[in-house]
Amino acid sequence: MDRLTDLSFFSLLIRSGSLAAAAQELGVTPPSISKRLAGLESRLRVRLLNRTTRRISLTPEGELYLAEGQRIISDLDALEQRITGRADTPKGLLKVSATLGFGRRHLMPVISAFARKFPDVEVQMHLSDRPVNLAEHGFDIGIRFGELPDTRMTARKLASNRRFICASPSYLGQRGMPLHPRELSKHECIFLRESDETYGTWHFNCKGRQETVKVRGQLNTNDGESALGWALEGHGIVIRSEWDVSAYLRSGRMKKILEDWDLPPADIYIVYPTKHNLSAKTRAFVDFMLESFAGYRDDGRGKNQVVW
Repeated sequence: MDRLTDLSFFSLLIRSGSLAAAAQELGVTPPSISKRLAGLESRLRVRLLNRTTRRISLTPEGELYLAEGQRIISDLDALEQRITGRADTPKGLLKVSATLGFGRRHLMPVISAFARKFPDVEVQMHLSDRPVNLAEHGFDIGIRFGELPDTRMTARKLASNRRFICASPSYLGQRGMPLHPRELSKHECIFLRESDETYGTWHFNCKGRQETVKVRGQLNTNDGESALGWALEGHGIVIRSEWDVSAYLRSGRMKKILEDWDLPPADIYIVYPTKHNLSAKTRAFVDFMLESFAGYRDDGRGKNQVVW
C-alpha cells in the first residue's frame, strides 16, 4: 500500500508542477513534500527529479517511474470498477497542452462546451509558443501539428491542415510574384522562431523535387499571429497554417504564392500517453474533440474538401 501511495504522490507532484503547488493541493507545507520526495528517492536509490528554486524536471528514472506508475494506478482503477460495477464517470483534473493561436481561437470554445457536458472534469489548458514534453510536465492531452516523432504517444488525427506561403496584394504589387522557391532570397520573408530548430529555413516539394531555401527579412517573431499581422500590413511573405490564414485568402487580403509547391505537413493531432486503460476523463475528452472537429478532417477524396 505504501508503494501505491508513493506512486499516487509522485503523479500528483508532477501534475502540480512544483513542490509548492503540490503542498498547496495536499494541504501540507512544502518542506514536508520535499522530505517525502527525498524518502521516496532514498528507498528507490535513484534521483527521480532535478529541482531548482523555480521548476522541477524528470530524470530518465523519474520519467519511467511516472509512466509505469500511472499505468499501474490506471489498471488498478479499471480493475476496481470492473469488480464493483461502478460507472466509469469522467471526473478529476485534466491537463491539456496546445499552441497559443490555435488554442485561443479553436480549442477554447470546444473546451467550453466540454466543460458544460462534463461538470465533474476540471480542465487546465496550458498554451505555449513551443511544444512541451507531456510526460515530464504531467499533461494528459496535447494538441500537435505535423509529424509526430514520439512513438510512446497515441495520436488521433483531429483536423486536416495545410501550410500556405502567401503575402498581401500590396506587397506583391510592389515586389512582384515569385515563381520559384529560389526567388524568395530576393524578397522580404517573415519567419517564425519556434522550438530549438534552425529558423529562417523553408522546405518545399514539387512532384518529388526538393528545394530548401534560407530566407531573410526585417521582421521575425515567435508568435504566429504577429507574423500574420505584419504580412497583412505588406511587410513581406509568410508561411501560415490553413486554419490561420484561410479567411484572409477568401477575402482577398492575402494571396497564395508558389501553389505548385507543397510545404511540410501540418495536420493537427490530439496526442496522449499510450495506455492499456485510458481514464474516463481522457477518453471522454478525446471523443468529444474528435466529434467537434469531424468537419475539419478530409473525407478521403481530397484535402480541398476541408474549409476552415
